[in-house]
Amino acid sequence: MGNCKKILILRLGAVGDVIRTLPAVKALKDCYPSSHIAWVVEEPSKALLESQPEIDEVILFPRKKWTDGIRSARRMWRTAVEVRGFVTDLRRREFDTVLDFHGILKSGLISFFSGAPERVGFDRRSSKEFNFLFSNVKVRLQDDKVSRNKRNLSLLGGIGLKPDGSRPSLHIPSKDREYIESFFKGLSISPKSPLIAIHPGTSPKTSYKRWMPNQYSQVADRLVRELGASIIFTWGPGELKWVEDIQKEMKEASILGPKTESLTQLGEVYRRCHLYLGGDTGPMHIASFMGIPAVVIYGPTDPIVNEPLGQYRKVRKEVGCNPCRNRSCKELTCLKAVTVDDVFMAIEEVLSATI
Repeated sequence: MGNCKKILILRLGAVGDVIRTLPAVKALKDCYPSSHIAWVVEEPSKALLESQPEIDEVILFPRKKWTDGIRSARRMWRTAVEVRGFVTDLRRREFDTVLDFHGILKSGLISFFSGAPERVGFDRRSSKEFNFLFSNVKVRLQDDKVSRNKRNLSLLGGIGLKPDGSRPSLHIPSKDREYIESFFKGLSISPKSPLIAIHPGTSPKTSYKRWMPNQYSQVADRLVRELGASIIFTWGPGELKWVEDIQKEMKEASILGPKTESLTQLGEVYRRCHLYLGGDTGPMHIASFMGIPAVVIYGPTDPIVNEPLGQYRKVRKEVGCNPCRNRSCKELTCLKAVTVDDVFMAIEEVLSATI
């Protein structure tokens, strides 16, 4: 593969999964700095990718709009025309190589219809929905269970690369640094006080991964009282009330983080902190990209598959039914089994080793 190739990246949705593909794409750009790298992605991650200098072009895949259009008899024809135009536009770009990190039917079809002569994807065992049928270079994973970060780096083996997997940094645009700087200027935080970011929320679709709010309030109070920490709560769309309720339950003062308009603004908040606490979410991976240690509460999700980059400590209890993907679970036994003491001691150990 030459240095001036046009490369198409496929990782369409789920912010956390897009973030975990970034190390592989950044490694790709390091190896081929003159290559043109385009990325097909859905709306939630579009702004993040546009802010990263290693990515030359971001192509929007309007999944929700097209899904709604297909279901509507009135808009079905217009949607079909838009899909055809999308495919025609991809083929017109004449990509040399496609790297399909997503590994599902949808991404396989995009890879195939791009017309690229080299289409790299995972083999039958490591992909879903017959995705392997659309690639002509198939990568087999060495281990049955591997982190998403390592899995994505492994796909580069399909074009002969073996990156070392070193943690990349997240590029923060100057306007985002200035926005967060203005927020922190209005705070009174002792420089001797460890600043701990707590992100208790998750996306609405994955509320089954949320640790109990009263547990967060209790551990936050202990961090303030026993470690002299300052606590800043970060939040995303639909999570503000969840965080405010936790703060109301606290006996000690805490900081409500700013409303962030982008993931890079959130990353700048974490860059100023000494430690991140939260569940298995996209913000956890953002924090790891910013180089701060993380204490991660795992309940139903697999801590191997979903481990962050860099230094972290997992807090998890094996209860017999985890890991699982039962989003409708009401028992949440795996999360209820994690105690305030478990989380506090993990944070105490990490801070003692890093500050």
